Amino acid sequence: MRHGQSAGNVARDLAEAANGHRIDIAERDVDVPLSELGMQQSEALGDWFAALPPEQRPTVVLHSPYVRAAETANIVMSRLDAAVRDNLTIRVDERLREKEFGVLDRLTTHGIAHLFPDLYEQRHHVGKFYFRPPGGESWCDVILRLRSVMDTLEREFCNERVLIVAHQVTVNCFRYLFEHLTEAQILEFDRAGDVPNCSVTSYEFDPELGKRGDLSLRLVNFVAPLEASGTPVTAAKDLPVAPNA
Repeated sequence: MRHGQSAGNVARDLAEAANGHRIDIAERDVDVPLSELGMQQSEALGDWFAALPPEQRPTVVLHSPYVRAAETANIVMSRLDAAVRDNLTIRVDERLREKEFGVLDRLTTHGIAHLFPDLYEQRHHVGKFYFRPPGGESWCDVILRLRSVMDTLEREFCNERVLIVAHQVTVNCFRYLFEHLTEAQILEFDRAGDVPNCSVTSYEFDPELGKRGDLSLRLVNFVAPLEASGTPVTAAKDLPVAPNA
């Protein structure tokens, strides 16, 4: 799942609406907290998890160390029964962090085009899958670190129900890995729309898939728990913004 709406998502929307160059957020990206709405979204999703049959609730929670993801995970877990929480395995994993934006951190689309026109042009030429801003990461870099997360899942959490709380690019890159997608396929999903805050994308092991079984997609960007509770659904990008391509 992606974290709830963050203060950075709100600040980014305001900056883009004003055609500004910089996103007005004082914290490091890692320290950006949830917005008030993001907390409500996390509570709504936590209530949904709590209402699931015991055999469908998470037994392991892995989350990004970024404040907005950690807050989301903690709120979700707080809605579970104490007995369920006491039996959870909880780990913070830096490999689940958001894509690092390097010199483009806290810049809007207009800001990138104005301050770094060569990078803006290169990014459009290369595409977001391979483009790595100075000091930052490409999607391929994120995928590389997530491959080691997959090894951890297989080695340490086989037969567990694992909830991963992370970020938009992380969710998309996990889809690339779990569903054996190509660059064109994952970017087509990305162009179709942003990953909603507190949405769930889930998989279940199917022994009939492939030679030794594989993960089967069950839910994609599932936001019914938010809609059922009357909580607004948001799908703002994380910092910074860049056109889908």
